[in-house]
Amino acid sequence: MITPPSANSAAAVLQKISTPMTRAAIFLVVTVNPADADAATVKSLCADLSALVRTVGFRDPDSGLTCVMGFGSSAWDRLFGAAERPLELHPFREIIADTRHAVATPGDLLFHIRADRMDLCFELETLILERLGTSITVAEEVQGFQYFDNRDLLGFVDGTENPADQEAIDAILIGAEDPGFTGGSYVITQKYLHDMAGWNSLPTEVQEKIIGRTKLANVELDDTVKPTYAHNALTTIVENGEEKKILRENRPFGTPGQGEFGTYFIGYCRTPRTIEQMLENMFIGRPPGNYDRLLDFSKAVTGTLFFVPTSTFLDNVTPGDPAPAASPADTSTVTSAQLVSPVRDGSLGIGSLKGNSS
Repeated sequence: MITPPSANSAAAVLQKISTPMTRAAIFLVVTVNPADADAATVKSLCADLSALVRTVGFRDPDSGLTCVMGFGSSAWDRLFGAAERPLELHPFREIIADTRHAVATPGDLLFHIRADRMDLCFELETLILERLGTSITVAEEVQGFQYFDNRDLLGFVDGTENPADQEAIDAILIGAEDPGFTGGSYVITQKYLHDMAGWNSLPTEVQEKIIGRTKLANVELDDTVKPTYAHNALTTIVENGEEKKILRENRPFGTPGQGEFGTYFIGYCRTPRTIEQMLENMFIGRPPGNYDRLLDFSKAVTGTLFFVPTSTFLDNVTPGDPAPAASPADTSTVTSAQLVSPVRDGSLGIGSLKGNSS
């Protein structure tokens, strides 16, 4: 059985959500097959995941191998019971506006694997899939890479305004608003495919107005010339005078021989409402009709939402426990050494969904 830490115990260990941007990443989304044995297999992996990461990462400690594991809404109820669940965990909310469509697609588990070497990511994914075996079905598998100076395939620097240090903690970690799941986070993923021929046919000045930043120097356009439909204008969310931020870990991907070019958006947040508002602004418009013109050239083909518990929670999962209790973390003790944010700046390509326009 899972025993939650007592009030006097040390804070739970967090999953390594925010790390310096790596050169390689694998985004693996799977569904859990229906048998009870399938759920038990998944739960048996939870406690062993950290050991698998150490086993592979030991080959090159400087490559920064990490793996974040998240759970979809229905998978959480099935694996851990519906009595105690993260307050805002729900299925990804589909958006349809004219020809623009933020689709919702299947996803029970997310494995976000990162390192400076793709072979380490590949090896870890292989071991995870071997452990899960026939108990899961792969819904999505994307291998992302660093493209020049952290640009997306549209040519703009991606990831400009990620929060750092305490600001990152405040932006992505659940606090007192959901005490049973303090130290956890939510993550939304979307796979975007780009019409590169159409995009490249645009003059650079038009591209810059769509993104809201200059292409070469990566300088934000002045509000006097930036259109209200610019990507970074629509994805700036302000509530009660405070700008709400998210942490983006996007990566480009593609197979040129098949004509596939895209951005895999992955955004961590304290509440999914922040990213959901960004998506509404992008797809519906702010006001309605004033939508993100980037969507004329980029199509969302997947959409999923997951909850990321603490590592302590995962370590305490056992196959025979039908409804483990949460393992709260005291985020007031979290330091920047535990949660390191990327320092690279850049404008966002589609899927970047930055939470700050300045």
